[in-house]
Amino acid sequence: MLDHLVYAGPDLADAVARVAALTGVTPVPGGRHLGVGTANHLADLGAGMYLEVIGPDPEQPEPEVPRPFGIDELTEPALVAWAVRTTDLDATIANARAHGFDPGDPMAMSRETADGETLRWRLTPPSVPGTLHPFLIDWGSTPHPTTRGLPSLPLLMVTGTHPDPDSVLAVTDALGLELLVRRADKAGLTAALRTPEGRQVALS
Repeated sequence: MLDHLVYAGPDLADAVARVAALTGVTPVPGGRHLGVGTANHLADLGAGMYLEVIGPDPEQPEPEVPRPFGIDELTEPALVAWAVRTTDLDATIANARAHGFDPGDPMAMSRETADGETLRWRLTPPSVPGTLHPFLIDWGSTPHPTTRGLPSLPLLMVTGTHPDPDSVLAVTDALGLELLVRRADKAGLTAALRTPEGRQVALS
């Protein structure tokens, strides 16, 4: 199932402000990814899903490797990736490979919350920008971020655009997932969200 959507930008505060201006909901601080050079803010999308707004952490030095999700190349915020939750990451990777898609090798990650707690999880490498391939995440025994009283921003639908929709379909089929992808010159994701006033807005 969908775990979270990733809205990334070259300036974290600006990305958070754009979500707030569009929806009327301000994502709250999640934590810092130490050594990766990023930090995030979160909002609850409902049904066990959340929105991650991520960008450079001004309190960390420049990381030794590029930040994930192509953040260093972004000129403005964008919905850049989607994560799929599994409770058995190794088995899900093996099954995907058996069906023709290699999500990559799993790795351990962690982040420090604002109150000093360290959250740990495993995931496959973040998606290559422009592919629309999801990455996989397994929270293990760590409580899911949606259990932490995040502000509500209900997700209605996620759709994608891509120059070669069949290339995306091959991956979602291998993972047993569904994503509506329309043919377009540029790859991208769009999330339809419901604001507290009941309006429908699009984040892309």
